[in-house]
This record gives sequence, structure tokens and C-alpha cells, in this order.
Amino acid sequence: MRRLWLIFAQTTTVCLAILFIVATLRPEWLPRRGGPGSNNAIVVPFFEASPSPTGEGGATASYAAATHKAAPAVVNIFTSKDTPQQPAYPFSDDPVFRRFFGEPDTNPEPVSSLGSGVIVSPEGYILTNNHVIEAADEIEVALADGRKGKATLVGSDPETDLAVLKLALPNLPSVTFGRAEDLQVGDVVLAIGNPFGVGQTTTMGIVSALGRTHLGINTFENFIQTDAAINPGNSGGALIDAQGNLVGINTAIYSRSGGSLGIGFAIPVSTARQVMEQLITTGTVTRGYIGVEPQDLTAELADAFKLSRKEGVIIAGVVRGGPAAKAGIRTGDIVVSVADKTILDTTTMLNAIAQLPPGEKVAIKIVRGGQEMETSVTIGTRPKPRREVQQP
Repeated sequence: MRRLWLIFAQTTTVCLAILFIVATLRPEWLPRRGGPGSNNAIVVPFFEASPSPTGEGGATASYAAATHKAAPAVVNIFTSKDTPQQPAYPFSDDPVFRRFFGEPDTNPEPVSSLGSGVIVSPEGYILTNNHVIEAADEIEVALADGRKGKATLVGSDPETDLAVLKLALPNLPSVTFGRAEDLQVGDVVLAIGNPFGVGQTTTMGIVSALGRTHLGINTFENFIQTDAAINPGNSGGALIDAQGNLVGINTAIYSRSGGSLGIGFAIPVSTARQVMEQLITTGTVTRGYIGVEPQDLTAELADAFKLSRKEGVIIAGVVRGGPAAKAGIRTGDIVVSVADKTILDTTTMLNAIAQLPPGEKVAIKIVRGGQEMETSVTIGTRPKPRREVQQP
């Protein structure tokens, strides 16, 4: 019996070895189930994705249509400024030294920079950032279709970092204005511009936040924050929605390296449009002004003044002879409302006053000595910001 078991085991081992060799070297010799002509083919279940939404021509949905709509109106802006060279040696103004060392080379050296802009009208008006064209001696605009032309400055507003240019070329494309008020956090947006001078580029992201203030970028701030890549050269370019409508002007980034870290800021198109219309009409922007130095009311200041509320603005200084001084507002007063609009902080107060037309009388509620009172102030005209003198 033991001998028979050994013969069976050896036979089985040999057969398995032969089967393994055949399966490895000559698999076609083995019979297959479900092959051609077989009626008992194995059916493998699987899940198939539903068809993707399609655009025109049956193409897969994308943001190509939005880009195609807005991109022709986004331009590259090249500026240059002539700056004289510094004297090559000291005492270069001395005639004796000039006799021995010759005249210093004072030929201007052009300093160039680049940015982006958006054509907002077929008449050739272009919206861009003030810092893109500030102090430029020459402004050249390059269109997406390859055309180039010299642009003239219509007006600028440093306090919102906006400027309007005029380009005299025929058949200019223009962007369609959207409604920044309808934007919500999470909406898809596209940034179009000329980053690092590589040429027109489109990047995609979402609206990360709305109403960003206290960034120290502009005097009047109400930024759209986005993670769409914005890099140097994108300034003044377009921020568009998924339908290709302009919702913002790309202005600034938060970066430690100089490149995009996913935190970019754009000026809402509502602000840009108001500034643009005033610049085109009058060449300047007129804002309301009462002549005070406001400071945010912190919890510590509220406790020091024994206030029950934490909102409002404390007046740290009053301009002598200004509208506020004439209305009896003093240092230490706390402004809680302007023209029936609740004041939460300095940004709210600056924006509320700036939107008021000069010459209009408005009611301003203040808290003084723990008592709330109301005074009438005649709005003045906000003076132009002083330009810092730059050394050549």
C-alpha cells in the first residue's frame, strides 16, 4: 500500500511539473474557455462614467470659451523711464575737476518695466494699475493679435492703484463687465496677464475670500482674494469669471519668494468702473473728506473709555480748519455712524466718507464722554496724496 501511494505521489508531481512547463513555455497548447467561437465567454462587470457635459462642437467642457471671450482684450504694457546716470566721480560739478577728468556721462539710461491691462471700450480705453505706468515716460501696448501702439495716460488714482490709458488703434476688442457683487467664495475665476514677460497666460483658481482689507496695499481696499496664480507682470490684468466677464483687476500678491503662493488680490470691477468713469470724464477722482485721523477702536481702548460696544473709530487727530473741526468733532471722539451707515473700523469709515459728494451735509454720530450725540458735517474734497520724492 505504501508503494502504491509513493507511485501516485510521484506521478502527480511529474504531471504538475509538465503542466507548469507547458503553461509557461507553450500556453497556446492549453484549452481556453471563452475564446473565439466559444458560447460561454466570461463577462467581467465594470462601471462606466456618465458622459461629460459638452460644449460647442461636442468638445469636453472647459474654460476655453471664457478665455477666448476675454483674452483678446487683455494687453501687455511695456513702459520705459529715462533716468540720468550718477556722476562717475565726486566733485564732478567743479570746473577744475571737469578740466582734468572731462564731462561726466549724464546720458539717460532707460529703465523698463512690464505689466498688463484690459481694454474696456472699443474707443481704446485701457484699465491697468497705477504702479504699472507710474512715472513712465513712454507707454507701449501690445495686443494679443500682434498689433502694437503707443498709449497715452488719461488719468490715475494712486489711492486705489488704478489708471486709465488711451490707445488709438482701429477695431479694438473689449471686455464685458461682470458683477463683482455676485461673486461668492468658491466661484471659479481665471487670471489673464503677462507674467514675467513670457507672453499672455491664463491661470485658474477660485475666489478664496471677499472684502479683504487692512493689507496696507492701497488707501481704499476691498480686494477679491484668489488662488489663481498671479505673478510679477500680471499686475493690471484681468480676473474673469467662468463666463468670461471681467470681475476684477489683478493688483498684488502675498509672496515670500516673488512668485505666486496662492494668495493674490484683485480690485473689484465695481470699484474699477467708478474710478475709470471719473478719470475719463474729469481726469481725476473726487472723494469726500472731513479732515480727521481715524484709528480702529480696539477692545483695550473700549475698556479705557468705558464703552459697551467694540465697534467704531476713535479720532486720533483733527485737521485744524477742516470740515470735522468746523463741526465740533474733537480728538478722542468715537465715530459710530456716518450718514446712517454703521462704522465698524477705519476702512468702513474711509470708504463711507469717500463716496459722499463734496458740499453735502451729513449726520455723523459720535460718542463723547460716554454720551452719544449727533453733529452735521459739510463734506469737503479729499486732497490729492503727496508723492514721495524719489532720488534719481
